[in-house]
Amino acid sequence: MAKSISFNKRELEKKKQEKRVEKQKRKEERKANGNGGAFEDMIAYVDENGVITDTPPDPVKKQAIDVDSIAVSIPKREDIEDPILKGRVEYFNPDKGYGFIKNATNTEKYFFHISSAPAAIREGNKVTFELERGQKGMNAVRITLES
Repeated sequence: MAKSISFNKRELEKKKQEKRVEKQKRKEERKANGNGGAFEDMIAYVDENGVITDTPPDPVKKQAIDVDSIAVSIPKREDIEDPILKGRVEYFNPDKGYGFIKNATNTEKYFFHISSAPAAIREGNKVTFELERGQKGMNAVRITLES
């Protein structure tokens, strides 16, 4: 015995069939018209101001660009000079060989090792130093005592 189909199911099947037929008609229309313009409709151009347009650029207005003049990287290290900073030795442990220098301008504290400081360094000394990136942050290096 066959199952009876409810009204809602028949309506749903009818709508699905109508959609299939409609889709098939649209597909045939596209084939009949030819899709030569479909690709050109999808292309977009960017003008000299960065605005997206559908018109191709004018080859007469084309400008020559020197490729060597384009900088794609950060400046080289030797181009940047390290500023010499002034500060005061805030803490120094001669037994362990390290200490901290407090910057005079912005009150930041920087770690230093005895290998980059003069042997006569003590707490409270005024010093000049340069900064260098270490494993755990900025370190004071090339430390000299101020007189």
